[in-house]
Amino acid sequence: MNNIRRIELLAPAKNAEIGKEAILHGADAVYIGAPRFGARSAAGNSLDDLAGLIDFAHRFDARVYITFNTLLHDHELAEAERLIDRLYRIGADALIVQDMGITRLDIPPIALHASTQTDNRTREKVQFLEQCGFSQVVLARELSLAEIRKISASVRVPLEIFVHGALCVSYSGQCYLSQAMCGRSANRGECAQYCRLPYTLVDGRGRIVARDKHLLSLRDLNQSDHLEELLDAGVSSLKIEGRLKEMAYVKNCTAYYRQALDRIFARRPEYRRASTGTSTIDFTPRLEKSFNRGFTHYFLDGRTASPIASPDTPKSLGEYVGEVKQTDRTSFVVAGTASLHNGDGLCFFNARGEFEGVRVNRAEGNRVFPASRCGIPPHTTLYRNLDFEFEKLLARPTAHRRIAIDMRLYAVPDGFALTLTDECGHQVTVREDTPHQPARTPQQETQQKQLGKLGTTIYAATRIDIDLNESFFIPASTLSKLRQRGIESLDRVRRLAYRPDRRLPENRSVPYPQSTLSYRGNVSNHLAEQFYREHGVTSIDPAFETKAVEGVPLMFTRHCIRYMLGYCKKTPAGKELPEPLTLLYKGERLTLHFDCRACEMTLQRETK
Repeated sequence: MNNIRRIELLAPAKNAEIGKEAILHGADAVYIGAPRFGARSAAGNSLDDLAGLIDFAHRFDARVYITFNTLLHDHELAEAERLIDRLYRIGADALIVQDMGITRLDIPPIALHASTQTDNRTREKVQFLEQCGFSQVVLARELSLAEIRKISASVRVPLEIFVHGALCVSYSGQCYLSQAMCGRSANRGECAQYCRLPYTLVDGRGRIVARDKHLLSLRDLNQSDHLEELLDAGVSSLKIEGRLKEMAYVKNCTAYYRQALDRIFARRPEYRRASTGTSTIDFTPRLEKSFNRGFTHYFLDGRTASPIASPDTPKSLGEYVGEVKQTDRTSFVVAGTASLHNGDGLCFFNARGEFEGVRVNRAEGNRVFPASRCGIPPHTTLYRNLDFEFEKLLARPTAHRRIAIDMRLYAVPDGFALTLTDECGHQVTVREDTPHQPARTPQQETQQKQLGKLGTTIYAATRIDIDLNESFFIPASTLSKLRQRGIESLDRVRRLAYRPDRRLPENRSVPYPQSTLSYRGNVSNHLAEQFYREHGVTSIDPAFETKAVEGVPLMFTRHCIRYMLGYCKKTPAGKELPEPLTLLYKGERLTLHFDCRACEMTLQRETK
């Protein structure tokens, strides 16, 4: 079929061990931080560890992308240049970047992906990045399906989109709140997550509208039921968020999306996975059992009545398990169908609206004996944010991945030969010299069994042909040598056949969509400035991290607090709310501004 499109499931990896498990559980690629410049200061990895992961991934034609998406200062450029050279030498497939100064470094031809932090939400921006030689573009999380479809129709560059995990409330790369409040830049991998704090909202008359609510904290993204629509809209890479998440989260989410995509591919032959090998999952993945604040489609269907925020708590709710039916001094009974286990973590909102948790000391059916007295009243809704048995299961090996091969054994002068052909069509032949000895009894079944002993290799024999004109006795040692040498040769051929992407040429004459850049352009070094000036930008302000600006918006978001609370002026039921609206937290005052035409909200810090 001429129009087959390779679809990539892209999983996060805090470290190399998690990255390998992501690949075993079905990822076509993983993204992971290098020792520096990775936009997650707590998720760096040594070059040796990265080299091991890259070698492992390439055996399955899977790719390893290095997150290199912090803003760089001038004094860091030389170190970044050296590190990129070393990443290229160990076989990294691409860099995910935000800082355009990287394009002006003296670096090898490693492929570049445009991070979502480059604020890729318009057709014009994505077209520009394509012309600048980016091999993949990560779209803004806020886009609707219609907007994605419009962008896809205008470009050929592969488009990547987040399908699962935590959401930044601001457009990525456009939040300066943490930098302004405490000097920790989100664009430098040090976000202090002010969006997850409790705020009190007051109106223009000083009246409290909401007290101590997490008004900027969003639910977690879950597009698992929209995958086919995303593929049809033109998305080629589906990304799971979570470079700070633990092993169990990555295993569970990757396996879930792998199985969901494979079901689509079985019906839609125009789509196929981007790597090779088949993953066998030894558990039933369930997204609700991993960290989540409740799920949302965000703006994929446009702005709808479905909630996108998690104002009551920024912590993980997990899965709904039921309601408290009755309680006594030492236990309570849960009305629900979930099977509870000793060691489970349950959570609920108490009578004051506070989020509480309790550990299950012992579960007898639906009767729970908590580890401490918690006084949960009847009719309280319960969630489980730690399934002890599920976590214990995921702590063990839970998947393996095998590449299908065909084997053919046949006679040659003075010996026997074995040809191996993998699922990609790579083929090797090895031979062993040994006398042709007629067999007294049929040998085919024994020979097939011996050749099929692939043990801990990454291969699985789907067909073994014993192509002999007569029955020969072949010593088990000879068959073992043929199999072993054949696998070693096939490994070498697959490594030689692997072709990483290379950086595409940049059209330096294409103009940037804007002629001026404010602090929101995130230009923090002279090479980034050079990049934009060469693309026609005439006025460039320094990045907020380089020179803080007073009295400017610090966050730009499609999340609207007024809409969430039922005060949207564009809806028939919208109630009047005197402005300005202000968020209060420990003496800090953040004023909200609303652009109803663009359906966006900004936050500005009141100067003291």
